[in-house]
Amino acid sequence: MAYALQQLINGVTLGMIYGLIAVGYTMVYGIIGMINFAHGDIFMVGAFLSLIALLGLSILGITSVPLALALTLVFAAGLAALYGWTVERVAYRPLRGSFRLAPLISAIGMSITLQNFVQVSQGARVKPIEAVIPGGIQVMHQDGFAVQLSWMQIAIVVTTLIVLGIFTWLVTRTPLGRSMRACEQDLKMASLLGIDTDKTISLTFVIGAALAAVAGLMFLLYYGVIDFYIGFIAGVKAFTAAVLGGIGSLPGAVLGGLLIGLIEVFWSAYFSVEYKDVAAFSILAIALIFLPTGILGRAEVEKV
Repeated sequence: MAYALQQLINGVTLGMIYGLIAVGYTMVYGIIGMINFAHGDIFMVGAFLSLIALLGLSILGITSVPLALALTLVFAAGLAALYGWTVERVAYRPLRGSFRLAPLISAIGMSITLQNFVQVSQGARVKPIEAVIPGGIQVMHQDGFAVQLSWMQIAIVVTTLIVLGIFTWLVTRTPLGRSMRACEQDLKMASLLGIDTDKTISLTFVIGAALAAVAGLMFLLYYGVIDFYIGFIAGVKAFTAAVLGGIGSLPGAVLGGLLIGLIEVFWSAYFSVEYKDVAAFSILAIALIFLPTGILGRAEVEKV
């Protein structure tokens, strides 16, 4: 019981990170109907930007952890948003009217470019960092096993819920959110009604990249080590989470992230850790057989 509870805590924490990344995938797909395969590498860039910011602040003598994390979050999210804007302008906007595979190939090219840029500029070795938020609380103790809930895990869950709450308010209660929902329903009609669709799409990429940077910061603080390849692995799993939850659905992205995180952690705990990814993708395949649009996805209505 105690061991299962510990894995549940670990799985929810990991799932929150996947969910934040998956939101970026589902946002872009909801508006332009395409997958941004460079999004996982934006997450990786956000993690490296967070590492650079934390090291820079320590050199400047800023020792207050809340202040350092707040400044790091602003720095990483701002620059990652610029990367997201660049991806949209370079890889998507020029090819928006072409055949559907062209932007996909371009996005894969941007992904490879970002990976190699970080590898060349930061080196191929893993980058460790000391624990910024150490300690935690003991939830229970049973049969010699202590269930620990770290302050870092609490911070990840709380931060994710706050960020998702702000984003949900942005989508449902603001003029930008109304423009985003209009573009999602019919891009051409939204343009005819006076909505600046190019600006709306760019802001969607910017917001998605900022969310990925938040996830990158939490990943860095939680695991304490990053490298230039984490974007591909986490990106594939977050994309899987978005598809499992229902691509195009924001609650579905978060739900899918939680499910993928729980599957990965529980499989690693009770079975062979080498096959945890196989388990996650197998369950995705099985789920899509019975729910082709995902758990919370809705079938597309073809516009004629």
